[in-house]
Amino acid sequence: MEPHPDAQELDLIVARIGDPGAEIREVVLCAVDGGALPPFSAGAHVRVAVPGGGANAYSLIDLDGRCGSPSEYVLAVRLDPAGAGGSKWMHGLRVGDRVSVCGPQNDFALDAGASPVLLMAGGIGVTPLISMATALAQSGREWRLHYAARTAAAAAYGNVLMGRHGDRVTLHHDDVAGGPLPVAALVRDVAPDTHVYVCGPRPMIEAVREAAEAAGIPHAQVHMELFDAPVPQAGDAPFEVEVASTGQVFVIPPKRTIVEVLEENGIEMIYDCQRGDCGICQTTVLEGVPDHRDVVLSEAERAAGNVMQICVSRAKSPRLKLDL
Repeated sequence: MEPHPDAQELDLIVARIGDPGAEIREVVLCAVDGGALPPFSAGAHVRVAVPGGGANAYSLIDLDGRCGSPSEYVLAVRLDPAGAGGSKWMHGLRVGDRVSVCGPQNDFALDAGASPVLLMAGGIGVTPLISMATALAQSGREWRLHYAARTAAAAAYGNVLMGRHGDRVTLHHDDVAGGPLPVAALVRDVAPDTHVYVCGPRPMIEAVREAAEAAGIPHAQVHMELFDAPVPQAGDAPFEVEVASTGQVFVIPPKRTIVEVLEENGIEMIYDCQRGDCGICQTTVLEGVPDHRDVVLSEAERAAGNVMQICVSRAKSPRLKLDL
């Protein structure tokens, strides 16, 4: 993976541990020498090295408006018993443990304009939006946050957000409301120049994307970050990828991504999220038909089929020729 130009390798220590919600662990990291940490902006994340050689991305939480000169990084991690083990390892950290971190970097930044903002969070997807709420409150910009969780106990930082921002924050508990957050109605009612930021599970992301298109909100005003890891789909079959610059052809088997196969064969690429939500790995398709599985592209872009997110998307044709 090509490193982000602003990313830094940091050796940090666990300073505090908390439990802000059911099955959610707060991990507060500080510099080993107690010094200042690199600044970040609302929506930024760091990558934490986990056992096995991987690194998991976690959003940075800024409740106090100190992201410009932070002395600590606050992360919140939901336990995923079915995951690869990264969340279990994070939940097992104790005060004094050393952690290797890369970052911060931001693929989900607030736009620089003055238009109204609608924030929508699902579950642990609230973490980057907490920092956005803090930044928006400081700026005086018009904004609202709708935060959905299965239960009140699962709504990490819910009461804290209500206490700090009052009626700008609306909490939605699925068990009390009898169903999920009515995202279509919320999106339909916003002013035309509103920027929409949504972070949460894939069904919520897709519902917001569809509602925004139906409401005529420009694609550039809808910003998404997905907190679900991609999963293979039934019927996935192998396909070939041709690298246009070299003529090399690689087989992409089920349960492997284009990025994974190309990288292990020495093809250099720039990517980040590996969920199909940041757009960094977007690649031009010269031949073939992509099977889009991202949440970045509009319906028109998907139909055109001339670009794809190679970290998650696959192929409907036997071969793709990519501009790499």
